[in-house]
Amino acid sequence: MNVGAHVSISGSRVSSDDETPPYDDLRNAVHRQLAFGGNCGQIFTTSPQVWAEPEISDEAAEGFRAESDEYLEGPWVIHSSYLVNLCTPKDDLRRKSKASMQAELDAAEKLDIPYVNVHLGAHTGAGVEGGLDNAASLIDELEVPDGVEILIESDAGSGTKLGGEFAHLAGIIDRTETDIGICIDTAHTLVAGNDLTTPEAVDETVSRFDDEVGLEYLQYIHLNDSKHDVGTHKDEHAHIGEGYIGEDGMRAIVNHPDLREVPFALETPTEDGRGFAWNIEKVRELRDDC
Repeated sequence: MNVGAHVSISGSRVSSDDETPPYDDLRNAVHRQLAFGGNCGQIFTTSPQVWAEPEISDEAAEGFRAESDEYLEGPWVIHSSYLVNLCTPKDDLRRKSKASMQAELDAAEKLDIPYVNVHLGAHTGAGVEGGLDNAASLIDELEVPDGVEILIESDAGSGTKLGGEFAHLAGIIDRTETDIGICIDTAHTLVAGNDLTTPEAVDETVSRFDDEVGLEYLQYIHLNDSKHDVGTHKDEHAHIGEGYIGEDGMRAIVNHPDLREVPFALETPTEDGRGFAWNIEKVRELRDDC
């Protein structure tokens, strides 16, 4: 089972054992992942709240690749900046979004990371069809390196944001000439209006996703419980099994025959004295063969 967390690359020096030296760069992500009990996961390459390109030295990239290969099963995924808006009709925001995405794709190639995850963003008046057209054309202007794939993440679906409906995900796949994949966020999927609370509901939602989008496009899952119920469009994550998806829903997701081989990355909160380590262990407890 490939399960891990979204870990930080910055700040304090960490090491998973006494024999491995700590670093002041993204090699720390590998050892944070190990400390949490994960074997794959997600990173930001820079602050997601500002327009900034990744600064990755050759030494750090080589160390990250080597230590990921040695200690983890993978795969890693890079999450793009929160500021990126693929659907925007605004020229300046489109230009910045394109430059940011290109920098993340180039960083993924340098780090041997196969995926860059991104939200579609908000159409802000362009309409659903116009927003999807804008997103597809921006994606097709990018130079995607060999071995790297863009993943479109499902959204909670508030306001003019796209990605909350499976039809939006199918629409971007149909429009782009670039080979892209999908990352489903379970909390987003629930609050966007898709029931995941029982085995029967999970079966129905997975089947509908397959019919509308295609399971062959599903490359990653952000495994998060939700503090809000079906159809509320409120994006706030909860500990695994303790939100509205609950243990029955989470158990059905991690054991579903169509989802078992998909890697899981957790974006669960650190609160109530529990963090990623507790949540990863909870996922393993819910998995039948762990």
